[in-house]
Amino acid sequence: MKIIPAIDLIDGKCVRLVNGDYDKKTEYSANPLDIAKDFQSKNSRYLHLVDLDGALSGRVSNEVLVKKIIENTELEVELGGGIRNFKTAKKWLDIGVKRVILGSIAVKNIEIVKELIDFYGSQKIIVGVDALNGLVAINGWREITGIKASSFSYDLQKIGVKEIIYTDISKDGALEGINLKEMQEMISTGVDVVASGGVTSIDDLIKLKEIGCVGAIIGKALYTGHIDLLKANSL
Repeated sequence: MKIIPAIDLIDGKCVRLVNGDYDKKTEYSANPLDIAKDFQSKNSRYLHLVDLDGALSGRVSNEVLVKKIIENTELEVELGGGIRNFKTAKKWLDIGVKRVILGSIAVKNIEIVKELIDFYGSQKIIVGVDALNGLVAINGWREITGIKASSFSYDLQKIGVKEIIYTDISKDGALEGINLKEMQEMISTGVDVVASGGVTSIDDLIKLKEIGCVGAIIGKALYTGHIDLLKANSL
């Protein structure tokens, strides 16, 4: 199982939100590159970046910083936040991001996802499925649709999506543990699932591995010391 530490970016700084609420922001570092280097020193291979400025504005933000992280570490960077068209996805991939994560746009215009997969291949394109009570959320989690996450997963697979990042919004940044039931339901649809939201302990990681998640994203638990990254990477 892939262990993927996360850095969320606002104004070039490393922050964490609670339940996606920008008003519940904690700043952890003014130098995300140092954080990324620390992750690498603890045997991490992957890095999950979220451009929270881009998620709000729909424009590429923090580009210089992301490029600096790519050029000064050996981490495989995946990035999401504000990627709403082919041009933006291309821009991130061109500067060295290994995989782009499509969120709201995958719900609003699934054809763009198909176009990107047809052009770049399924290994470069991930869809972030964010849900509250099993229903897909969009627009920075401010709008809950009536679409069941599991049904959406089947639609994504039909157009060639191989991997999704499934985030339980109610758990994100809350350090309350994971929602195994929903993770299992998503895995049962046949798509590769990377778990996100609420990963709080090594025990959570072990459970996710046991039910068949292909990866787990760890955010706040790393910054608060709830999870030792070196130990997590040895699982």
